[in-house]
Amino acid sequence: MAAFISVPLKKSSEVDLVKPLSKFVTASYPAGDEQSEYLRAVEELNKLRKSALGRPLDKHESSLEILLRYYDQLCSIEPKFPFSENQLCLTFTWKDAFDKGSLFGGSVKLSLASLGYEKTCVLFNCAALASQIATEQNIDNDECLKAAAKYYQLASGAFSHIKDTVLSALSREPTMDICPETVGTLSTIMLAQAQEVFFLKATSDRMKDAVIAKLANQAADFYGEAFKQCQYKDNLPKYFYFQEVLPVLAAKHCIMQANAELHQSILAKQKKRFGEEIARLQHAAELVKTVASRYDEYVSVKDLADKINRALAAAKKDNDFIYHDRVPEVKDLEQIGKAALVKATAITPPLSQKYTDLFEKMVPMAVQQSMGIYGQRKADTVNRLVGTMREATNLCNGVLASLNLPAALEDLSGDSIPQSIAEKSRSIVQQGGLQNIEKLIRDLPELLTRNREILDESLKMLDDEETTDNELRSKFNQRWNRTPSGDLYKPLRAEGTNFRNVLDKAVQADQVVRDRYNAQCDMIALLCKPENELNAAIPSANPTRTLQGSEVVNVLRSLLAQLDEVKKERETLEGEIKAVTFDMSTTFLKALAQDGAINEEQLSLSQLDQSYGSYNQKVSASLSKQEELLGQVQTAHQEFSSLKQSNNEANQREEVLKKLASAHDSYVEICNNLREGTKFYNDLTEILLKFQNKCSDIVFARKTERDELLKELQQSIAREPSAPNFNVPAYQSTPAVPAPAPGPTPAPRTVFAQQPQQVQQQPQQKPQPPSRPPPPSFTPQAATATLTPTGPPTSNPPPMAPPSQAQGPPYPTYQGYQGFYQMPMGYNPYAYGQYNMPYMPYQAAPGQGGYPGAPPAGQPYPGYPQQPPQQQPYYPQQ
Repeated sequence: MAAFISVPLKKSSEVDLVKPLSKFVTASYPAGDEQSEYLRAVEELNKLRKSALGRPLDKHESSLEILLRYYDQLCSIEPKFPFSENQLCLTFTWKDAFDKGSLFGGSVKLSLASLGYEKTCVLFNCAALASQIATEQNIDNDECLKAAAKYYQLASGAFSHIKDTVLSALSREPTMDICPETVGTLSTIMLAQAQEVFFLKATSDRMKDAVIAKLANQAADFYGEAFKQCQYKDNLPKYFYFQEVLPVLAAKHCIMQANAELHQSILAKQKKRFGEEIARLQHAAELVKTVASRYDEYVSVKDLADKINRALAAAKKDNDFIYHDRVPEVKDLEQIGKAALVKATAITPPLSQKYTDLFEKMVPMAVQQSMGIYGQRKADTVNRLVGTMREATNLCNGVLASLNLPAALEDLSGDSIPQSIAEKSRSIVQQGGLQNIEKLIRDLPELLTRNREILDESLKMLDDEETTDNELRSKFNQRWNRTPSGDLYKPLRAEGTNFRNVLDKAVQADQVVRDRYNAQCDMIALLCKPENELNAAIPSANPTRTLQGSEVVNVLRSLLAQLDEVKKERETLEGEIKAVTFDMSTTFLKALAQDGAINEEQLSLSQLDQSYGSYNQKVSASLSKQEELLGQVQTAHQEFSSLKQSNNEANQREEVLKKLASAHDSYVEICNNLREGTKFYNDLTEILLKFQNKCSDIVFARKTERDELLKELQQSIAREPSAPNFNVPAYQSTPAVPAPAPGPTPAPRTVFAQQPQQVQQQPQQKPQPPSRPPPPSFTPQAATATLTPTGPPTSNPPPMAPPSQAQGPPYPTYQGYQGFYQMPMGYNPYAYGQYNMPYMPYQAAPGQGGYPGAPPAGQPYPGYPQQPPQQQPYYPQQ
């Protein structure tokens, strides 16, 4: 009865995991031990795939363990790498497990850039191999039966899991072997076989007949459900595999029902229900008879049939002679109960017993993305605080420069360089002066051009591939059923547009810096000159009285010292703000484990408020203190200005000193801006190179997918008929008379006898010749002596004796003289002994009716088969 069903494995094309995964690891993680560990893990993953899919697998548990380990690794890396068509693009190609293809077209296959597709196909192979291992078990051994039940339930669970997840995991219509209808049917078949294994185990353990009957009835129910699914699904019977499976399912359904009836009949006999016993046995016998008559080539039921027939004969005999119990109809019998002892195994990774996560330390992509957003929020917070303090410092410097402080306090003599101006001059010279700024300004266009070229080249790759995709889509129409490049590249194009906007804003910022430099260039150049030249360029003034020791001067100096202290506090505070760090990965991982998702905004804002709340208060206090001090400085400066003697020379000197102080501040700010611009362009170059690699990878993957799809389309076109169907005219549909098959050498033509069929085929029946007397008797020797020609020799070959056995079909015999042919006068037996010799024209004898005349030269006699051309025989010379 055995005949268990197993599922064939899917076949996959080779895929290089090392290059794209290593590129992502190198780009995402800094060089070091962590990066090296991940690169080694990528190598191990690639080796594991080759072991699981790159070679034939034995029907053994060790092979299944390799497949399960690879499936577990796929489940592990799925949330840790950005697998998608427009990010980390890996194209996996799998063939249909059941469709064997055609001579020219090959088997059906599907290529998708989806890790979910790879997981689905690997899980399908896990289920298929589990079914093969279970089928190979020895059903006479208890341990083997337990193993078979376990593997069948694992296969059922795997197929059921694919049924529930395949449509969400794939972006396109799957092949028929992994579509929900197919795997749902396979899951039911595996569950039915697991139930049958439990029935066999119960039978071998001699459990109660009531239990065995329920187990068998449940197995019959499972098989019946599987048979219905195969029969009523439109697509499944197209597969040769399911055409082979259908008879087995139908047979198993009947066999399990027969077993249930058999064991239920034993229970009825124990309860003295002899009529019920006979009815159930009769029903079982009919079921087994149906299997034997329809499905005998698939399943053997001889032993079961003999057992049922013996029990039925004994039951009938006892009932006829002893009990005389009424035999009820089958429809009136009580329904047999059911007991399902099997359940599809739930697929919850890890499934492997020897599983170790190769990327255990790598955080999931959801956490990485949340970390990236948190990093951006943190950077915005730091930039806001630092920027606020720097703006306040610049405002303070601008106000003091407009008041010519502290230079006005240092320039009470009116004829020497103020100390603050001299210090500013030395600071600019130490930083490189004008040459430093001009070099930084010259470098910016080169950096900008480089970035624009990288961005343009990246977008051009996308444009070229999209153009090719659109051309092929317009050519093949609905056959070109992959994701349009225009839809796929939308995120990349949005990213490219963002980069272009950033570059445009950077160009505007560069122009602002240049304009500011051009405005302050003369004063900066003046600060770069030696001290004596600088002193000579500053106008001199001789005040009439000195303000040395004045109270207002002392107040201004005190206020300026307090402002300097505020600036120093800000520098310290800026360093502290930039040094704040907090590892949010632990928080995000904990949230992901608890809730299955990450509320990044709530968690990030909470942590940022906790980390930078105190610094917000300090920055606000610093701004308030500066505002208060500047108000006091302006009030004191008004008093100071009123005490100073006002004249043109003093005003000119003060104006120059203000410009020199402002030029120094502008120089520092311009240098900082240019350095930030240079760093910005260099950082953007690295980002654009990553963007270019991303575009290159996806374009390469799309080209590979395009080539695969083109190949499939060519194969499908080759399988299609070359012309549409058309109606053949009626006169062409008459079958032609087949040519005679080549056979032994035919008999020579004769006009003396015809087969009845040949006579019927002639349009006009020829008259039969009159009877002829038998030929005279003579010996071959006499004939030779008499008929040998005496004339000059000819070129014909010498006559040969007739062979001992005819080389063609037997001669037809004339009705009047069986075994003889009517020969014309002058007949040469030696020459005529060659059976393939054509007939010699007959010379009519006097008083005898003439025979039909010979046909025109080159035409055969009517009604006789035409002979192939033979060598000219020898004729005696008349």
